[in-house]
Amino acid sequence: MKSRPRLVAVANRLPVHRVGGIYPRWVTSPGGLVTALAPIVRKTGGAWVGWDGSTERKASPFTHDGIAIRPVSITESEVESFYNKFSNQTLWPLYHDAIRTPIFDRKTWRPYVEVNSRFARAAARTAQPGDWVWVHDYHLQLVPAMIRQIRPDVKIGFFLHIPFPPEELFAWLPWRKQILQGLLGADLVGFQTYAAVRNFSRLARDFTTAEGTDTALEYEGRTVAVNAFPISIDFKSFEDVARSRESSEAGALIRQRVGVGRKILLCVDRLDYTKGIDARLQAYELLLNSGRVSVDDAVLVQIAVPSRERVFEYADLRQEIDRMVGRINGDHSVPGRVAVHYFRRNFSREELIAYYRAADIMVVTPLRDGMNLVAKEYIASRVDSTGVLILSEFAGAARELRRAVLVNPRDVEGLAEAMVTAIRTPVKEARHNMNILRMQVRRHDVFEWADQFLRALQD
Repeated sequence: MKSRPRLVAVANRLPVHRVGGIYPRWVTSPGGLVTALAPIVRKTGGAWVGWDGSTERKASPFTHDGIAIRPVSITESEVESFYNKFSNQTLWPLYHDAIRTPIFDRKTWRPYVEVNSRFARAAARTAQPGDWVWVHDYHLQLVPAMIRQIRPDVKIGFFLHIPFPPEELFAWLPWRKQILQGLLGADLVGFQTYAAVRNFSRLARDFTTAEGTDTALEYEGRTVAVNAFPISIDFKSFEDVARSRESSEAGALIRQRVGVGRKILLCVDRLDYTKGIDARLQAYELLLNSGRVSVDDAVLVQIAVPSRERVFEYADLRQEIDRMVGRINGDHSVPGRVAVHYFRRNFSREELIAYYRAADIMVVTPLRDGMNLVAKEYIASRVDSTGVLILSEFAGAARELRRAVLVNPRDVEGLAEAMVTAIRTPVKEARHNMNILRMQVRRHDVFEWADQFLRALQD
């Protein structure tokens, strides 16, 4: 492939964040998107446009680790209207099968348009003729068309990290046409799965003047390519940490503390209603109540990372999960044997990998998820090729990770049965399946994901 033009990444957040008090400094943020794109942005002499997370100051452009950083300011009221309300009370639930009823409020639509316009103007000022501008996720769906209006001399890509809903749900959105027109401003629109590709292309043909096939739409004299690009992780990075002596010892210590000989069922999620945490706890409680599993046999470890705590639905979920964990532990724990270990806080990547090393079974059962990278992180961390993955059919990762135990997360009895199956899976069978899963994730890592998208953008 010939050398690429400059890449300008446009995302809700910058790839850096401030740390420190009196003398703060910028440090690189963790996460797969930064891991994948930062080296390309740096190599091509490009830039990253995003919000720095603050509403108190307007940061000036600067360079960090060879990357031109172009901050976009967002006010406190815009955080509430653009982010908390429109992005996360309208778009997020709508795009996740309307698990919670979306709120449609014109007062929050206008800030969404304004913030998208601000991102587009910043990207247009940053880009040079012939540059590639890659816009990310549901917060910025109007940006591609806005950039095209200002800078028709650049290539524009867009990637949606969450699901894209079917017609019967997306049609609820009062601003459905504007969102579709915004996305059609890109030269390439990417999704996690082909189901999302089909949904988008059908809706574009229904509600705009676009015509064509699911993967090539003709719109306003241009061809808009549409395709699936399943995102992944930095497999080698997780594997290297998991192979370290520190990780091995930390994993062994976790096993010792929860009780040697007990099967550890691990769950790692953001505290979000789309993740199916309550149904998962119900399934585990069903097993304990039935006597098929006891606290001497197994322990469920739930790590729930705090999320959007200013949004009322999340506060209600937190209280409900607290009550369920308390009830299960009150009914089933015995001295030295807790039924559920529940952690509601952030964990470092190294801490998570230690838990991945310790866990016999990983339970990933979202009600709907664009991909779910936790499943892939667990696989990469199983350096001894042991362990069983229970995975929701409604996670994008289920299309790739066919050797997992696939479940319908709304079927509580079926999920409980899957837990029994995982607990009783023979070591030889588990190792065979895990070897295949590891091969899949190793071959299709986050770097391949970025390369495939940019190759398609070049075509």
